[in-house]
Amino acid sequence: MSDHYFSATPSGPEHRRSLEVEVWGETFTLTSANGVFAGDGLDRGTDVLLRASEPPAGSPAVLDLGCGYGPVALGIALACPGARVDAVDVNDRALALCRDNAAALGVASRVRVRRPEEVEPGRTYDQIWSNPPIRIGKEALHALLLEWLPRLTPDGSARLVVSKNLGADTLQRWLVEQGFGCERVATSKGFRVLVVTPRSA
Repeated sequence: MSDHYFSATPSGPEHRRSLEVEVWGETFTLTSANGVFAGDGLDRGTDVLLRASEPPAGSPAVLDLGCGYGPVALGIALACPGARVDAVDVNDRALALCRDNAAALGVASRVRVRRPEEVEPGRTYDQIWSNPPIRIGKEALHALLLEWLPRLTPDGSARLVVSKNLGADTLQRWLVEQGFGCERVATSKGFRVLVVTPRSA
């Protein structure tokens, strides 16, 4: 049985490769590998998310939920020198790659690479960015979002990219039903970009 990118420990030997990634007009080199999400290059959904979004400004606390080898977390850290980024994933190989990439790019002091259970329970975020793992199934996805979206600060927001064919519109309705604000801000290449705001008090 083949590994999923959301496997905690991918089986088989690791084969690393270098990739050039362009984020907000800056091109940088990242190390990727087999057994992680979009290991061959920036996936279409993440590309849509970044192209439809401006980088953070100021000194925000940012969460990259499902960071993989780090293109979003590291792109944010490079574009916003004041940002403090938590890069979170369940895939140990992805976490090791993200950690190595942060060190190579000189942003390791501002990018904390963590498994979900390693993040302090009370930690909150001004921004959450995610290409969420839709293929883990609806129940697991809902549980994931209900765990992390309440960590938004009162004025915070989350930016999610979801394939239209994999239920983006259904997810948007569900988020609204849960009490979150949720607005579709972009549609491109079969993907929706959703901006989620905290539940009303």
